Amino acid sequence: MYKKILFCAAMALMVLSGCNSGNSGNKAASPAATPSASAASPTFEEVLKTRRSIRSYDASKKITEAEVRTLLTAVQEAPSWANQQPTKYYVAIGKEKLEAVQNLVGGNKDRIINAPVLIVSTFEKGKSGFFDGKALNEIGEGWGAYDNGLSNCYLIMQARAMGFDTLIMGMRDSDGLRKEFNIPAEETVMAVIALGYRAGEPKQPGHRPFDEVVKFF
Repeated sequence: MYKKILFCAAMALMVLSGCNSGNSGNKAASPAATPSASAASPTFEEVLKTRRSIRSYDASKKITEAEVRTLLTAVQEAPSWANQQPTKYYVAIGKEKLEAVQNLVGGNKDRIINAPVLIVSTFEKGKSGFFDGKALNEIGEGWGAYDNGLSNCYLIMQARAMGFDTLIMGMRDSDGLRKEFNIPAEETVMAVIALGYRAGEPKQPGHRPFDEVVKFF
């Protein structure tokens, strides 16, 4: 799991590397600032340090469809097995769909009630990790989930670079989401991702000792 996090963070650097060009003399916007064309782009290090799983959102701040399109266009740069690009996103941004998804995330409902956007993340089965319809190793469909995780990592990092905040939720009713968005049977429903603005600053979580998660040989 930690190898995956380190790998997807490195991949996200490729997407965000353009954030630093031409802005070396500018001061980055504060983590709570709203995104705007005039705001200085944060460095990759600032994106890493300020990204948090946010469980309380500012109801007064909205996100436009155009901004979500910009975000998800950047996310398409995420790597995938043989460029299969198995990840799909279903975006709830209208009132009716937002309320429907809020009722399908279990105990997280109260945490994301004010998030202006909720995104359902899926991946197409039988693509990543497969050739001619056969799994190439013992991981099988796990490669689809792996690629979905890489794509979602790009999403949350790019969101932070744009001034947004996120929460990836594994607590969700996959059958209910499938019905709500007409998600095909050949897609596996993975997570629901809240997108919005933090309401206050979260505490920084602790981390396991470096030598427990990294081994040099």
